[in-house]
Amino acid sequence: MRDTLVLNASFEPLSTVTLNRAVVLILTDKAVVEQSHPGLRMRGADVDIPVPRVIRLCRYVRVPFRRQAPWSRRGVLIRDQHRCAYCGRRASTVDHVVPRAQGGRDSWLNTVASCAEDNHRKAARTPEQAGMPLLRQPFVPSPAEAMLLAMGAGDRSALPRWLDRSAA
Repeated sequence: MRDTLVLNASFEPLSTVTLNRAVVLILTDKAVVEQSHPGLRMRGADVDIPVPRVIRLCRYVRVPFRRQAPWSRRGVLIRDQHRCAYCGRRASTVDHVVPRAQGGRDSWLNTVASCAEDNHRKAARTPEQAGMPLLRQPFVPSPAEAMLLAMGAGDRSALPRWLDRSAA
């Protein structure tokens, strides 16, 4: 599980890594612990460090600018918190607002989470044609939001401890 947040030297979030990778970065003096799990330590013959929640790189890493998060079916489901955009029940599929049969594409603004029943009922029609208004409009998450979405921020139980404000 990727549960350790990696910050750039400028404190910008870069990514998440496994606990093992975080410890390697700390032991090789490439990162320092910014926040740790309370009361937990990793001990070895010559090592005694706190279990990291958040680490910061010692040297600044230049990251190419990404204007938009890449689209994915999983990302749409997580963005919409696994809730159907038509009825609000648990969603298991992704529906195209403008169907592919009418030229709709795989994009953040053209896809919403949907339950199988509503997806089948809407079929190859637009929400207006099917008489099924959207409960909420799709949106394009920023790259930072997409990173959090990919880690399960839409599901409170899957939230990493460093992201859970109530655990701090």
